[in-house]
Amino acid sequence: MSLTTPGTLTPVLTDRWDKDAPYTLSSYRDNGGYQAWDKALSMSPEDVVAQIKDSGLRGRGGAGFPTGLKWSFLPPPDGGPRYLVVNADESEPGTCKDIPLMMADPHVLIEGVAITSYAIGCTHAFIYLRGEVVHVYRRLLAAVREAKEAGLLGEGLGPRGDYNLEVTVHAGAGAYICGEETALLDSLEGLRGQPRLKPPFPAVAGLYARPTVVNNVESIASVPGIINHGNDWFKAMGTEKSAGHGIFSVSGHVKNPGQFEAPFGITMRELIEMCGGMRDGHRLKFWTPGGSSTPIFTEEHLDVPLDYEAVGAAGSMLGTRALQVFDETTSVVRVVRGWTEFYQHESCGKCTPCREGTFWMRQIMLRLEAGKGQPGDVELLDEIAGNILGRSFCALGDASASPIQSGIKYFREEFEAGLTTPARELFPYEKTAVFSEAGLR
Repeated sequence: MSLTTPGTLTPVLTDRWDKDAPYTLSSYRDNGGYQAWDKALSMSPEDVVAQIKDSGLRGRGGAGFPTGLKWSFLPPPDGGPRYLVVNADESEPGTCKDIPLMMADPHVLIEGVAITSYAIGCTHAFIYLRGEVVHVYRRLLAAVREAKEAGLLGEGLGPRGDYNLEVTVHAGAGAYICGEETALLDSLEGLRGQPRLKPPFPAVAGLYARPTVVNNVESIASVPGIINHGNDWFKAMGTEKSAGHGIFSVSGHVKNPGQFEAPFGITMRELIEMCGGMRDGHRLKFWTPGGSSTPIFTEEHLDVPLDYEAVGAAGSMLGTRALQVFDETTSVVRVVRGWTEFYQHESCGKCTPCREGTFWMRQIMLRLEAGKGQPGDVELLDEIAGNILGRSFCALGDASASPIQSGIKYFREEFEAGLTTPARELFPYEKTAVFSEAGLR
């Protein structure tokens, strides 16, 4: 089948995952690794930026901002340092694409870091990793060490030997807020991870107040393929405005959850079919197109093309392509309560709408789940969410409000039922569980 067909899988980043020891330098090079790095060093930095800009590669971390355009925002060189920071602080509930990518094939990220650093004139790049994933931290450290020992990083790079590049892997302390790029930069500087006021944007004053590019793992890992195969190859996949391939992470009540690398524009119906369908005897109730921070979708959205424009037009966001699937045994109130507790716990407390709003939304959600809601709770919950949305210092506040507002929009009767009936009676835990105690014996 043609790569332009949305339903076709396009293994690019995931193509080496089943190779023998794919995380090693020798395996990576045996499968074409670092050819793009050699090619990029034969180009001018400006040409590398222009190629990525023309490719249509959009940020894979959630917002979908054009990657090459972001690089081009850096001011002209002034003799001082500039930095690349890779956001590997994957923390969104349901999101699970960057961790397995770094675990299975860390060198594709290292090669992308090298090419990007060269393109933007950076000599010291950082990979900011969520600290709990120690196994991934060790794997990245080993990959950087291998690349440096092989002369792929370090000093004297390029045909003239005049380019130097240091790569530092930094393990964060495990805070969801540090997925926000400016909070990440503060944390990397040794400060408390809290979002900064913008402007100035990181491109002008980022790490150590110097020009900085902050990109997601998958965004940077996609760069070597574009340099190697060209823009026509990349644009042949996906849609006109959402070009290329991406990793779609399907979890929940499907027979075979997993990672599916496919062109943008594939539909949820196609992905569920690739998973073997819903678990036997059950039907789809609701799902998330981009993780817990995105407004939920229902059966009516199964044929929405999964690209930035179509998902946005349908009322949600593609986000990190964390496709969480829930069947009819699931309490929407219970799921949204769990997400709300997460956001309340992870709020940095810097701004009032998020700090106070998530606390009160959590209290109401707990009441509704327990069947102890008070008259007017659903209206109050919707009002609080509306007062947070668009008024918080960073996107964490919006993330906490979106599932509540969309949950009430599509399943208001379940929220209203929380005034009198506990969710555990309407939706028993044992019916929702994917694994039973008997099945684990």
